[in-house]
Amino acid sequence: QVQLVESGGGLVQPGGSLRLSCTASGSAFSTYVMGWYRQAPGKQRELVALIASGGSTNYADSVKGRFTISRDNAENTVYLQMNSLKPEDTAVYYCKAHRGFENVWGQGTQVTVSS
Repeated sequence: QVQLVESGGGLVQPGGSLRLSCTASGSAFSTYVMGWYRQAPGKQRELVALIASGGSTNYADSVKGRFTISRDNAENTVYLQMNSLKPEDTAVYYCKAHRGFENVWGQGTQVTVSS
């Protein structure tokens, strides 16, 4: 089973950019569907973006055109490039690895968009 560690969160002004990284330990990273989720205070955790082992992607409507998910299987890492950030993007962002019945979450990284 993989273990996941996120990094790259922080405080950014509206309109700014951040890139989140999620690095996996363990084997067979390329066989996992990787996803980024977020949870704002008082709200349920929601899907932000997914990337399949073959590279196909899916995005929440709220981030389409602003966020890009990518993966580097050689580095066991998935990225989330976030541009044109809005205050409503403020949340804890979590990485998830999915394969069959296996679901593994990272510890989360805080993203705060504020002036």
